[in-house]
Amino acid sequence: MGYRVVVVGATGSVGREMLAVLSEREFPIDEVAAVASSRSQGSEVEFGDTGRMLKVKNIEHFDFAGWDIALFSAGSEVAKAFAPKAAAAGCVVIDNSSFYRMDPDVPLIVPEVNPEAIAGYVAKNIIANPNCSTAQMVVALKPLHDAAIIKRVVVATYQSVSGAGKEGMDELFEQSRNIFVGDSAEPKKFTKQIAFNVIPHIDSFLDDGYTKEEWKMMVEVKKILDPKIKLTATCVRVPVFVGHSEAVNIEYEREMSAAKAKSILREAPGIMLVDKREDGGYTTPIEAAGDDATYVSRVREDPTVDNGLAFWCVSDNLRKGAALNAVQIAELLGRRHLKKG
Repeated sequence: MGYRVVVVGATGSVGREMLAVLSEREFPIDEVAAVASSRSQGSEVEFGDTGRMLKVKNIEHFDFAGWDIALFSAGSEVAKAFAPKAAAAGCVVIDNSSFYRMDPDVPLIVPEVNPEAIAGYVAKNIIANPNCSTAQMVVALKPLHDAAIIKRVVVATYQSVSGAGKEGMDELFEQSRNIFVGDSAEPKKFTKQIAFNVIPHIDSFLDDGYTKEEWKMMVEVKKILDPKIKLTATCVRVPVFVGHSEAVNIEYEREMSAAKAKSILREAPGIMLVDKREDGGYTTPIEAAGDDATYVSRVREDPTVDNGLAFWCVSDNLRKGAALNAVQIAELLGRRHLKKG
């Protein structure tokens, strides 16, 4: 006996990936519905690579009663308007937007990191999915924190354009093509040219000089992993289609050698350690694209602080950073709270 699952935002990059991951992982489904805005009503999306096409329904008229789980990937405004309606109808919402992440009554879940927190979903019938850059990093931080207690994290992210949706991917493609043929490469989606460039600006600026993307990493790590951890982030958009990369520096309370860290990471759930100190002995976004793992490379001790460590972390942001994590939450929910059969 399976679940009745709704994918909201099914026509977007993450929504399509959610459908693909549900199919790939053989999530127990009796019925699946593709839902989006009125603009997409009547169009079709494929359920994974099954060849089965789903006709898109208009969220304005969709009745969530009788559905078990709704995976939302349609932005904060849609989540604000429709997640409470779905939750009130008895459908558990797993939301990919930032709207509910810092709500104290909504658990913020990465299954490899804080699975026990999912029990808190009963307060509002809503579970939040973290920011893509946060999700991959905490998977790597968790086993190391358990071993030596992390005091402080300094991270610089190198985030792909798919994090800005289809418009971001289209802009990188079009600008790159235009530059090669001598046409204009004026920015539309991004604040500056993204092709052959990097932009140290993701989301809006806050009064303290950080961007909202950087703030998300700071507060989400505290909520998911440990409120005592101090974190500073610099988030950068780079001309890569899929896959976020991060340069992470950690300061621990106790000693943590590179050898010990690598030993821990080799056994950690969701982690693939690729760390050979030779040309090409590390992972880049191209290798991570389409894969479920969070890759860690270049693990080394940081001699500038006591008990310091540095590493490189790469993951497919459309998967672990969004769709895969949401489906893993649904799997965890099913195992622990919504058992069928």
